[in-house]
Amino acid sequence: MFGPGGLNRVCGHAGIEVALVELFRTTGERRYLDQAALFVERRGTGTLPLIEFGRAFAQDDLPVRKADVLRGHAVRALYLAAGAVDVAVETGDLELLDALRTQWDNTVERRTYITGGMGSHHMDEAFGEDFVLPPDRSYCETCAGVASIMFSWRLLLATGDPRHADLIERTLYNIVATSLGEDGRSFFYANTLHQRHPSGDVPLNDDGVCIRGGAGRRQAWYEVSCCPPNLARTLASLGGCLATTTSDGIQIHQYASSTLDAVVAGEPFELDVTTDYPHGGVVTITVRQAPARPASITLRDPEWSQDTRLSLNGAPAEPAGMTLTRTWQPGDRLELTLDLRPRVVRPDHRVDAIRGCVAVRRGPEVLAMESIDLPPSWALEDATLLPDTVTAEHGSVVATARHHRSGEDRTVPLIPYRSWARRGSSAMRVWIPEARD
Repeated sequence: MFGPGGLNRVCGHAGIEVALVELFRTTGERRYLDQAALFVERRGTGTLPLIEFGRAFAQDDLPVRKADVLRGHAVRALYLAAGAVDVAVETGDLELLDALRTQWDNTVERRTYITGGMGSHHMDEAFGEDFVLPPDRSYCETCAGVASIMFSWRLLLATGDPRHADLIERTLYNIVATSLGEDGRSFFYANTLHQRHPSGDVPLNDDGVCIRGGAGRRQAWYEVSCCPPNLARTLASLGGCLATTTSDGIQIHQYASSTLDAVVAGEPFELDVTTDYPHGGVVTITVRQAPARPASITLRDPEWSQDTRLSLNGAPAEPAGMTLTRTWQPGDRLELTLDLRPRVVRPDHRVDAIRGCVAVRRGPEVLAMESIDLPPSWALEDATLLPDTVTAEHGSVVATARHHRSGEDRTVPLIPYRSWARRGSSAMRVWIPEARD
């Protein structure tokens, strides 16, 4: 029906392209890949009806290979990009792959929140223009976080660029981990960076179900119920995102306690990884079985780590680009130490909504100030931060907050953003006004 001689149409919500390429990979039937490629080429040629949000809403304003940034509905844009990478890889279309790499670069630089969240419009669940990233109206749909991981993972496989693994990590710890309730029975549809008032009652429909995102607390269900299955399949597939292999070695992209069983050049290469990351910064990798010939282990040096150290069997190691190549022996032990000191981050001056504010990161985690940790007489909007006082203390991060009206100073904790709203009703902000003397 939708083949070369059929209806010249695409679906309003991209997603089938990924499925078609996977069907091709599973069955070997070329017609599935050809249909996915045809859908990618048709997108952006005006085959969909014009709606109030414009053609960019469904990415039907520009052909995929002509666009230089993601735009429109964030989930649709990211699903389309993921499917287009699959098409580019399977067909050897380097022009299309280069266009998608450019879109990723520009979107991450200009249209992505510090949490990795994407989408700053509530009305159309869409990307805003460049540097339109208001924290209190951030949408950052959970499904967009999942879709961002899908896009970045495919580019990581296609290019080996560790920046894609960095964004996957940031999104996992600050969107996926934030969304889900501790008991697995509630979730955030949207992930705001600034909750102005303690979360209270939210509007429900006649069936007692929250209509959509924007609530100040995790809800058991929403009328639009796309996020729970997306979270479930993402969590179930995390093991497949930790590492990859090439003909000469193993590349470790995400740090988690695990056993990696691989085959390199026809021989088993098995590693045990132990760590309490991200609470601690030490990752220990022990060789269990290795090829008889030289093989490589490549580690990711996260963009946030300012002082990364690596040792091999207790002696300092000097890897070539974080890659060590040697004939490994069972029992060989690599120890990676990452710098988890908290860092103060200042925004790009072009983001109007957060001028004069700072944020704090510790490792992959973005931190937040929550009203429940302030003195009872303080309102969140009156709290400012003295950036030079941010420090790690007994496994937590603390800083001096100043009451804007009275000038009173108090030491307060800064919690992982993923932990907010887990202790009851609260207000919260990631970008905190900097105290002025």
